Amino acid sequence: MGLFTELFLGFVLFSVCMCLSQQADVYRLHPKYPAADDNEEGDSESSFVSGDTNRIGRRLQAEKTALLPLKGNVVPYGLYYVTLSIGNPPKPYFLDVDSGSDLTWVQCDAPCKSCAKVPHTLYKPKQGSLVPGKDPLCATVQAGSGHTRASSQQCDYDVEYADQSYSLGVLVRDSVRTLLTNGTVLTANSVFGCGYDQQGSLKVSPALTDGVLGIGSGMASLPSQWAKQGLIKNVIGHCISGGGRDGGYMFFGDDLVTTSAMSWVPMLGKPSTKYYNVGPAQMIIANKPLDKDVYGRRLGGIIFDSGSSYTYFTNQAYAAFLSAVKENLSGKQLEQDRSDPFLPLCWRKKKGFKSVADAAAHFKPLTLKFISAKKQMEISPEGYLVVNKKGNVCLGVLNGTTMGNVDTNILGDISLQGHLVVYDNEKNQIGWARADCQKIPKF
Repeated sequence: MGLFTELFLGFVLFSVCMCLSQQADVYRLHPKYPAADDNEEGDSESSFVSGDTNRIGRRLQAEKTALLPLKGNVVPYGLYYVTLSIGNPPKPYFLDVDSGSDLTWVQCDAPCKSCAKVPHTLYKPKQGSLVPGKDPLCATVQAGSGHTRASSQQCDYDVEYADQSYSLGVLVRDSVRTLLTNGTVLTANSVFGCGYDQQGSLKVSPALTDGVLGIGSGMASLPSQWAKQGLIKNVIGHCISGGGRDGGYMFFGDDLVTTSAMSWVPMLGKPSTKYYNVGPAQMIIANKPLDKDVYGRRLGGIIFDSGSSYTYFTNQAYAAFLSAVKENLSGKQLEQDRSDPFLPLCWRKKKGFKSVADAAAHFKPLTLKFISAKKQMEISPEGYLVVNKKGNVCLGVLNGTTMGNVDTNILGDISLQGHLVVYDNEKNQIGWARADCQKIPKF
């Protein structure tokens, strides 16, 4: 029996016991109108003995790592998701993993104004679970969103994504449970979004997930909250399977990271930005730089974003990349094809391509040479190619300006396949290493 199987069975038994032993009160939210301030209630004091016990427990727990199996793929799902158990009694929810945002939210019945048909029953917030406007996390979530409405009773949120889809809701506080590598269950008092109004692609039914797991570096992310409570180290890793295989795994904590086995570059823009930005890199194909600027500054900076299925380049980087790809295809028996409704540039051959591996021999790897740390990352052709239903091979790198992305290159899931990627928010660095994402790595 594998580690994932053993942990999953233990977690199921735990959840069943919790469900049988407890009942939950449901709280229905009122519309977002200003409300009179509530009287503040003082926090109850705990004894010195209890405080010492809690501190010791948090210190021991910080040496543990939460392990979560990943499901999904680049095509046809276009996302990767994990399962977290929320509430008391705990109920499972599928959450789309997004390193480009830090707010976690689930579609909820509060009541729901606009929700997709999701895999599980809508989350129902309990009485007393609303996060008040004075909570520091309220200001963190609302910063930069243009949404500043908050009252003594609740904190509203409005999160918008690159495809113009968005979720509206309120912040709530509830228990979130996940498994640790030692077989025990981590239970964390957590703040997340109760989304009662989804628009754009987020309301398309049936939905594959119940919400979004934001793992950006902001203080609102669950790993940041758990690290502040002393439950884990604020280190996040994900390993997306390549070679046409689905799934992978991710973790919160540093038990599965060996620094010497990885290439590391510093995160830039901390603490003002929530994105995993590593600055500019020189882009190279077939030993030829895509730009004369050895620092890659004219091509734009680079962000790691697991919430994007494909990779998006700035206009200049995309044009240079496209030119290099076409140059290397010169003389090969491939004919350009633009019939795919989603991917604008494809190539076909007479007998078609059976897989990305079949097509990869016609293309060259893309090397990113990061100026900030003199490290480089090689993206194989499998990291930027897709084979569609017609058997044509298509570029999974798109022009980001069509989505309003002008000066930043976004490395999405397709280019992160076959790599263990680690966001070390303790040391403000990002690392990667080639890995078999079908099993837990042993460096």
